[in-house]
This record gives sequence, structure tokens and C-alpha cells, in this order.
Amino acid sequence: MQDIITIIVLSAAAYLIGGVPFAYLAGRRNGIDIRNCGNGNVGTVNAFRTLGWKSGFLVLLLDGLKGTLVIVAGRVLGLSDIGLFTGALAVTAGHNWSPYIGFKGGKGVAVVFGISIGMMPVISWTAAPFVFGVYWLTNSWVWAFGTGIVALNLIIWLAGAPGEIVAFCAVLSVIIVATHFGREAGEIRRAIVAREWRKVGQLE
Repeated sequence: MQDIITIIVLSAAAYLIGGVPFAYLAGRRNGIDIRNCGNGNVGTVNAFRTLGWKSGFLVLLLDGLKGTLVIVAGRVLGLSDIGLFTGALAVTAGHNWSPYIGFKGGKGVAVVFGISIGMMPVISWTAAPFVFGVYWLTNSWVWAFGTGIVALNLIIWLAGAPGEIVAFCAVLSVIIVATHFGREAGEIRRAIVAREWRKVGQLE
């Protein structure tokens, strides 16, 4: 019973922590409402595009720290993998649907990287070269972070991580993909119909 209460409390806190809209706050600091810029997404990619690389990296760091903080807190509290998984889902949901700005938010990429670093730091950092390598080739953070998520899942699987961890990462990745396509479905469909594949990567 105590474990269940701890999981509930951690998950509630994780949702509220995840909901802190750092991209929105960074925009306000620069006199910009990021919800009215780019695609209106309150996340790392739109921060890079709208606020520049310095603010973008700051938002990336802070959003990632949300996920890492929840995992570290869960480990300190001695939670099982199920408890950690629940907290991770909560912090991702908070980020994607923030209670502070009308349940808008990002798409969870930075948060999931932070979660992964909290659980498997060495393995997780090996995905970083893929992110920056693809950005160098495409000049698009959408393709870069998307490739990073795929690489992260493959690296975790190839490293022989337990099945539940592999499944856990896959579920979080599905949430990211579903959120992205849900919010950008119309633009993505038009870009594909027009065979403008590069444009898909610029939907930020």
C-alpha cells in the first residue's frame, strides 16, 4: 500500500514538473509568445527555430532535466521499474499537455532523452552523435531528434537491456510519434502529397 501511495504522489509531482513550459518561459523572456510562433508547439524544436540556438539548447537542457529528475527521485524512493515507468509517463504527459498553459505543450523528445539518461546514462549518450550528425546533414531538428529517438531505441535493444526497459522506451517513443503526427497531420499530409519530403522535416 505504501508503494502505491508513493507512486501516486511521485506521478502527480512528475506531471506538474513535466508541465513547466520552459520553451514558453524562454520566449516570454525574449518578449515572444512561442505559442504564436512557428507551429505553436511549446517545446525544444520550436524553441530552436523561434528563439535561436542558445535559447534552444537551454530549453533542451531544462526539459531533459525534468525527465532525469523524476527517474532519480524514483530511484531514491526505491520504486520498482513499474513505479519508474509510471512516473516517466506522467512527466512526459505533463510536458506534452501542460496544465499551466491550457494543456498545450511540446512533443516529449527532450523529456524522453532525460528519462533515458536517468535510467541508462552511458548508453543514452551514445545517441547524441546521431542527433547532431543528422542535423548537420538536414539542418532540421525534427529529423535530428527523430533519428535520435530511433537510434536510442536500437542502442538500448542492442546493448541487451532487459525486455521491460526496451518495451518502456518503445512506449514513450510511440507517444512522441503519436503526438507529433496528431498535431502536424494536416501539414505532413500536404507535404507528402506534394512530394516535398524535406518540408516534412521543417514542420517545427
